[in-house]
Amino acid sequence: MRRVAVLGATGSIGASALDVIARHPGRLHASVLVAGRNVEALADLCARFRPEHAAIANPACFGALRDALRARGLATQAHAGDDAIDALAAGDACDTVVAAIVGAAGLSSTLAAVRAGKRIALANKESLVMAGELVMAAARASDACIVPVDSEHNAIFQCLPAQGDRGARDVSGLRRLVLTASGGPFRGRTRESLREVTPEQAIAHPRWSMGPKISVDSASLMNKGLEVIEAHHLFGVAADRIDVLVHPQSLVHSLVEFVDGSTLAQLGLPDMRTALAVGLGWPDRIESGVGGLDLVAQGGRLDFEPPDLEAFPCLRLAFAALRAGGDAPAVLNAANEAAVEAFLARRVGFLDIASLVESALAARGGEAGDLDALRRADARAREHVADAIARAA
Repeated sequence: MRRVAVLGATGSIGASALDVIARHPGRLHASVLVAGRNVEALADLCARFRPEHAAIANPACFGALRDALRARGLATQAHAGDDAIDALAAGDACDTVVAAIVGAAGLSSTLAAVRAGKRIALANKESLVMAGELVMAAARASDACIVPVDSEHNAIFQCLPAQGDRGARDVSGLRRLVLTASGGPFRGRTRESLREVTPEQAIAHPRWSMGPKISVDSASLMNKGLEVIEAHHLFGVAADRIDVLVHPQSLVHSLVEFVDGSTLAQLGLPDMRTALAVGLGWPDRIESGVGGLDLVAQGGRLDFEPPDLEAFPCLRLAFAALRAGGDAPAVLNAANEAAVEAFLARRVGFLDIASLVESALAARGGEAGDLDALRRADARAREHVADAIARAA
């Protein structure tokens, strides 16, 4: 029985992970459920899945979680705060961690699970964007097994041959990786036409059902930029061997080109449960609840086009941050999180997201050293964005 900690259980990825877990009661058990602040939703999940432990990130919510669990007659033990979540991710309560906490907030628990040598079904791309070298070095030291469950990286994971039995991939015959992007809700629009778009328009993704932050990132193509950086760390591939193609049908999730001219692609319906089933079941294939792909029923065509870096400069900025190295990816991620938060709160416009990120990158401090240095770079980038917004107001 695989005991699974679902970090970010009340989010869209957490819901998909729990759906897959529920399909395999003799194989998978959700032993730990973690949420940010939604006590009632977390308690309801505990009533359904009966985990041994539940944790809420906001320490002020501990009493409410404890009482909600008791009111439902559950023996689930309540925890609260980041330290408690890290301890659960690293401890004996689980052997597998679905890392689905959105943003930089997910770094600490992901790193704790990696250092403990767990299997990590990695959905928190920001962990690798912010501290990819540290995370991957920790994985090598602990023999942790990282299976990416972002659809694009999971596709690459499936297309590349295995190297050993801990999830590593063999890239010896690789020429390049090609990540696909849906193009989001604004595909084909000019930069000027995006000046007045609203948060509601930005989060209305045409193909995927996601939370607001990642939906805005998809609309700006920053999500694809973060995925480029993640791919670099996961597979050890340089920036000049990673490309992006816009593919509006979202059926081809990534392509892998080899030096002999062969190209392999992974296709499937746009449903996160497929990638999560790979992450939870690998090396076995297990039922995900997702149907097979009928290309004729899907329109009978697959379209591809290059990304428009003038209208969507966030992708260009992500490549630049990857090439710059040091603390640049951490600054990119933090500035983007702060800018997207401001956009969703209607304090800045959609086009301001890229401008604020570019400004923060220009003002960055320098080289990254350890985790504390990356956290300081993260904090400075957020302060820079807040100051820039205040000055503009």
